[in-house]
Amino acid sequence: MTVRYYLYISDAKVDMLLGQIDPDFERRSTTEAGLSLKLFNVRRSVEARVPDRTAKLERVLRHLDKSGQTGSVDEPGPYFRGSLSMQWGPLPGESGGTLVYFGGRTGQTILGLGGAGSHVLGSGAPQTQDFAPSSAPTLLAGLASALAADGAEMPADQPSLAWVHTAGRLLRGRPQTVEFVARRLLTGPSPYPELDARPGMRVLLGSPLYVALAD
Repeated sequence: MTVRYYLYISDAKVDMLLGQIDPDFERRSTTEAGLSLKLFNVRRSVEARVPDRTAKLERVLRHLDKSGQTGSVDEPGPYFRGSLSMQWGPLPGESGGTLVYFGGRTGQTILGLGGAGSHVLGSGAPQTQDFAPSSAPTLLAGLASALAADGAEMPADQPSLAWVHTAGRLLRGRPQTVEFVARRLLTGPSPYPELDARPGMRVLLGSPLYVALAD
């Protein structure tokens, strides 16, 4: 298993996907752990541990790679992976810190990743199923609220892409190089080509399965 220093893991997305691709994973892993313990006489009587969140995440990532669903930031599939210098932190505004946002860019793509603040490791915030902060409507509403709180003008056309294009400037944290796999939510041509470093830039919004510090 790859060793990573995780900043964010979406247990909700991982469990949802795992239930579809390998519903017996937890039962099988628990049985195998119990058999291994008996075989090596580590303990005579033990309740085998349920697979932890990283084991479940790795199982999902293997399936997405094997099934060809994982693209890159510049050429995303239903899911995409990357390693970028990104700023991140909670979004201001009505979201009240319940949304966390990662902003960065490649030479071709302006990228935003957003999800529930409760999935940030060590946040101490309880996870809830009352709303879906990783869904496109809720995440876009959070971006709109954050931009309004910052006094940014709200564009009349292409608002969703414009919000993603602009949201990165609200982040104040020191850039960190991170790696991630995320679900694609929204992508399209840049609505502000006159502001971009090069022609043909695109905008991509996703919600991460995980984000980890990269070496």
